[in-house]
Amino acid sequence: MRITSALVDPALLDLPWSTPLEQWPAEHLVALPQGISRHVVRFVQMGGHVYAVKETGERVAEREYDLLRALERIDFPSVKAVAIVADRESDAGEPLDPVLITRHLQFSLPYRALFSHTLRPGTMGRLLDALAALLVRMHLTGFFWGDCSLSNTLFRRDAGAFAAYLVDAETGALRSVLSNGQRGEDLEIARVNIFGEALDLQAAGLLHDSIDPEVVCEEVVQRYERLWHEITYEQQVEREARRDIEGRIRRLNELGFDVAEVAMSTIDNGRYLIRPKVVDAGYHHRRLLRLTGLDAEENQARKLLNDLDAYRAESDLTDEQQAAHRWLTEVFEPVVRAVPAHLRRKLEPQELFAQIIEHKWLLSEQAGRDVGMRHAVHSFLSDVLVHRPDEQAVLGVEIPAG
Repeated sequence: MRITSALVDPALLDLPWSTPLEQWPAEHLVALPQGISRHVVRFVQMGGHVYAVKETGERVAEREYDLLRALERIDFPSVKAVAIVADRESDAGEPLDPVLITRHLQFSLPYRALFSHTLRPGTMGRLLDALAALLVRMHLTGFFWGDCSLSNTLFRRDAGAFAAYLVDAETGALRSVLSNGQRGEDLEIARVNIFGEALDLQAAGLLHDSIDPEVVCEEVVQRYERLWHEITYEQQVEREARRDIEGRIRRLNELGFDVAEVAMSTIDNGRYLIRPKVVDAGYHHRRLLRLTGLDAEENQARKLLNDLDAYRAESDLTDEQQAAHRWLTEVFEPVVRAVPAHLRRKLEPQELFAQIIEHKWLLSEQAGRDVGMRHAVHSFLSDVLVHRPDEQAVLGVEIPAG
């Protein structure tokens, strides 16, 4: 047996590598919901973390391991590659397929845990937005997926929306830039795969009657194309209209994308042709991380930053770093500590705080006044959070949509 690993954990040696993955005994496994896969996949726990173990060919495993490691280096939203175990043999000396080990993404949900007869069309729209945004970010990075599907994606709640993460990269390729033809091929693969998955859900009675599988697959492409256009189109502005350029950059920041530079060229009638160079998603994520050290999804970061900025204005603090430190210790951390231990697995701290902010706004609207954070926290814990499932590791629990 040969192990190539980014994780130094002797517990790897204790797993039953001489047994085919499909026959692994239950004491080594963790019951987690998963999407459809062409490979045998099992979840195991080591050192307090959960890992996905997938049997596949050696060349495929090595290629996917290298790609996932490359995506991790550029901070792309994907699962993290941990190890390859090759040269496996059964107790009888028969060769066994190598396995690829990835770290399970905490608080993430496969699409089958979200699609049910209770799924509202609005929730469907947020899932499609997340998948379209993942594809756009992927193509800006120069990554060709080659097998975009709901099954190959994990979703995490993100302040009323969802954030999508790539799970399977075995058909992918990382290049400096993608052509329009390569992007189009990826979109066509996504269209076909998602149509098939939606039909499968419909046949199993897991799709709401108001959701049309054909509309679902077309919607992903349309949402992608709208977002791609907003990020990349060339815009004509008047020579004096600096505000238009600044407004375009602010809109892109609001969509969560960083702008490295703006290319400008003159055209007839004294106008400019401008095209921003979008370098990456995660504008709010990076600002929050820089100011507070909190690692949040993009929409979560936007909500937390809005609360931080409001706190800074109310406190009349001019120094941004000082305001961020005081907000973290006086606002964010007390809210997180207020959650009883038995409720802490239900939502990660950043999502919890983002939902409490929204809950506080709703209560204040109903009361016609600011109800205060303490009342909002108590109300959220007793009226909302206690009824939520544990999303840190969903063990055979059906996840309600919305």
